Amino acid sequence: MSTELDLSDIKRRMNGALESLKSEFKGLRTGRASVNLLDPVVVDAYGAQMPIAQVGTVSTPEARLISVHVWDKGLVSSVEKAIRNSGIGLNPVVDGDTLRIPIPELNEERRIELTKLAKNYAEQAKVAVRNVRRDGMETIKTMEKNGDIGKDEQKAHEDDVQKLTDEAVKNIDEVTAVKEEEIMQV
Repeated sequence: MSTELDLSDIKRRMNGALESLKSEFKGLRTGRASVNLLDPVVVDAYGAQMPIAQVGTVSTPEARLISVHVWDKGLVSSVEKAIRNSGIGLNPVVDGDTLRIPIPELNEERRIELTKLAKNYAEQAKVAVRNVRRDGMETIKTMEKNGDIGKDEQKAHEDDVQKLTDEAVKNIDEVTAVKEEEIMQV
């Protein structure tokens, strides 16, 4: 059985960690209402965990207000509970089958809290990249041990994987710096 190193797959998986980070960052609020703020919220509905967008319509009728029109009246309390317990610091107000979620002005303390959360998300993305790197390195070692490649090729492949890792970490740091600056702007 021959093991093969696929650098394009490694790069794709590392880019996936970056895309996941960007998606997480969409949920970090910067003082303006955005439907993406509720992306990380999952609702207990019909015996399963569902994204909020699958149980209602999320919209931003005003710059500082998010509205969630829940399709099934029986799920209104579940949606409200999911938003309150999501850790994003929002308190919905129930109005029939619609939840109105005011976006409070960000104070300095909350901005610092959000930058810490952004750094935490970035660190999770870096861990994911390092896991992909580890998998790639293990594949290379296995290939060398099986005699599929020589020591020189092993070193060259390891250098390629390390370059991809360094590039991915650099991209994560850049995206994080931009998001932190966006959060801290008054």
